[in-house]
Amino acid sequence: MSETLDRSTKINLIREPVARRLCEVLDRSSSRGWRKLGDIVSNDRRFKVSSDDMDECSLKVLQVEGSPSRMLLRLMGERGCTMGHLVDYLQTLGNSEALQCLKPPALQIFIQPQSVALISGHNLRLSCHAVGKSPVQYQWFKTKEEVPNGLSPDLVISPVQLKDAGFYICRVNCGDALEFSQWAQVDVLNVNMFCGQSYHSLEGRLKLVIQPQSQRLNVGENLQLECGAVGRPIPRYQWHRNGVPIPSATKRKLMIPHVMQDQHGRYRCEISSSTERLWTNEVDVVIAPRISVQISGAMECSEDDIYAIGGGLGSSEFFLNSIPEQLYATDKVALLIGNLSYQNHPQLKAPMVDVYELTNLLRQLNFQVVSLLDLTESEMRNAVDEFLLLLHKGVYGLLYYAGHGYENYGNSFMVPVDAPNPYRSANCLCVQSILKLMQEKETGLNVFLLDMCRKRNIHDDSTPNIVLRVTANIVFGYATCQDAEAFELSSSGFTNGVFIKFLKKRLLDDEKITVVLDKVAEDMGQFDATKGKQALEIRSSLSERRALTDPILPGDSADLAHAHSRQWAKAHELPESMCLNFDCGAQIKLGFAAEFSNVLVIYTHIVKKPEDMSFCQAHVTDFSQDLDVDPKEMNRETPEETGIYFLSSSLPQHCLYTRVSSLQKLKDELVFTVCLQGTFRAMDEDPVHWSKSINIGKPLIARLDLHRAMRRNSCLQTCLMPHSPSHSPCHSPGPEHRLHLHHGLHQAQDYNRLSPQHHYLDVYERLQGAVGGCGDSYYDNLSQPRCEAACDSAGGLSSSPGRHSIPIETTEDIAELQTVFINSLQLQQQ
Repeated sequence: MSETLDRSTKINLIREPVARRLCEVLDRSSSRGWRKLGDIVSNDRRFKVSSDDMDECSLKVLQVEGSPSRMLLRLMGERGCTMGHLVDYLQTLGNSEALQCLKPPALQIFIQPQSVALISGHNLRLSCHAVGKSPVQYQWFKTKEEVPNGLSPDLVISPVQLKDAGFYICRVNCGDALEFSQWAQVDVLNVNMFCGQSYHSLEGRLKLVIQPQSQRLNVGENLQLECGAVGRPIPRYQWHRNGVPIPSATKRKLMIPHVMQDQHGRYRCEISSSTERLWTNEVDVVIAPRISVQISGAMECSEDDIYAIGGGLGSSEFFLNSIPEQLYATDKVALLIGNLSYQNHPQLKAPMVDVYELTNLLRQLNFQVVSLLDLTESEMRNAVDEFLLLLHKGVYGLLYYAGHGYENYGNSFMVPVDAPNPYRSANCLCVQSILKLMQEKETGLNVFLLDMCRKRNIHDDSTPNIVLRVTANIVFGYATCQDAEAFELSSSGFTNGVFIKFLKKRLLDDEKITVVLDKVAEDMGQFDATKGKQALEIRSSLSERRALTDPILPGDSADLAHAHSRQWAKAHELPESMCLNFDCGAQIKLGFAAEFSNVLVIYTHIVKKPEDMSFCQAHVTDFSQDLDVDPKEMNRETPEETGIYFLSSSLPQHCLYTRVSSLQKLKDELVFTVCLQGTFRAMDEDPVHWSKSINIGKPLIARLDLHRAMRRNSCLQTCLMPHSPSHSPCHSPGPEHRLHLHHGLHQAQDYNRLSPQHHYLDVYERLQGAVGGCGDSYYDNLSQPRCEAACDSAGGLSSSPGRHSIPIETTEDIAELQTVFINSLQLQQQ
């Protein structure tokens, strides 16, 4: 096998000349050709080549230059087939001519140089390694000039300087054979603040090191914004203005000459690689118009003439165009709680979808977000306490809650998943108590989005005495009016609650927060399914034009804010992926992703399988009893089978997936077992087992120990009411506080996308939205507490504003450079 290509190479990466020769051999052979190969592959359940697939391949003979073999190989490649698998199949097939096609050429480059962005002063290393039948020689080029002393497979520049930025390529010679490597772009950033950081810490994941700065310009001046990130492969850039991508603005530096007034707005840059995405801060670009002076309507003077006029205007009146002062947040933090799996009350669906969508939207607005599902009373109180630690002067704090709730005497109560039936104020969290504590922090903006019912709780006759200070910049967005229900659009799939269905379309608007909510209220008022039953109510003491899109400018307490942010960041820390080597020679990749701050996804993938092993699979088991892990839904072949709906598009394929929720309940470090099961051809296919114990510490929200007893009394003192949970009678059912609108007719499936997030793998697809007919007759029974209704397709999940696919590494610059370079070499040879 050493004479063939790398076994781990995906077959869809086979070079075109090799693929063409292989397909010609398989197409013309009748007994050992593509059809027999398909029969062999169909017996391997990993790649699932069906009879329909084979029929599709056979139809290729009807096309000009159509190849059934190429179609079969493409299907196999899409399902993860590697060169190792293909060689095994061809050996079983007994087609030696086809195997000969896979033998490596006289010269083969097996390590290509990779583009990289790094900081001036660090060490640059580009690698190009090749194998051949005789000694291999190397020569590096920068653009079309030879690099002095660049005669080794590793090109090292230490330290790298700004002048070293550019495009590099390596020429490899072996006897008469010659190959060029792929182009590698080197971007060098001049960032002094990182001079003490080691180069290796900048490898791999993107790290943002240059933020754009707000600017105030006059009409006709040149706008220049700059950002920068380091990492390998080199990041890609896309600038946005007011949430909309700017065409062709795909460089680190954004240059707009001679700006006009209509080019003002909020600018930020999306920085991405093939696996992740992050955003810069959003900055304001203010473009001042030509300042003019109007004197009694009789004349107009330029800005330069103002001083000549001075105070000698007498009775004349003049007006100057003024620019409103920009408002800033010293930080932006958000706590999102969605309760759906109630122990003693009706179950809900929409909070999970609502929290996920809102998380991704708020992250686009540069909020630090923690999103949590299904919290008990103590967990909710501790989560709020952690949230309060992040608030200080000038911070924008946002609290969103979706779940059961009620309102008594003007106080709103959020119901935990473990609340008894019936529940009282002692079992719930009082929103006004949380507001009281937020007021003490002198926050710049307090936003409460309460997606719950506000019906009176007849089982709770307490009258909490909560005295709020008279402060500005408080906004309440209630999903429904006082003494009314809040609805969710329920069907066989996943849909939003009515509130988030309309809020998500407006949240990124660059408007005052109350203006945004006013527009949402207008949209909800036009929704036939809930017209007259649910209406958004807004309460506000906003005295300034505060918006969720306001930029962040750290204040005097920046050091304190940074310390608190580090604490909050613990809720987003994922374990590092790892490779596990087993004694049998198999290698397993163990990877992790986050669906919510308390929901971890674990996946296993076979990286290397011994040649004599016919079957190999790795699964995880032995989780702590504290966690919510259903054994029947562990180690499934698709994310959806194990309940992972939001990350299905971002997770690697051909793995086994397990969803671990309720991480907030984890008391100790997370320890589990990875079991490897394999069968060998020489052992009559009897399975053999190996296992490894894995400790990944406390991932995500588990680091904050929300399971603890309520050791801080801040939230507890103001929320506790006269009676305790132990004395609450449980003799009658509580009210249903978030009602379902069931689809009874014409259900279908809608597959949509929503953006991931940063290192919260913040993307998902193929969520089943509710789509139904929209005739008025479907709404006839909405007067009943539980009723049937249909919604339009917008009721399902739709693309959020600013959503764009993560770009792969573009080749326009490199393709043009390739042509120039090859032409220059030809001229030199002539």
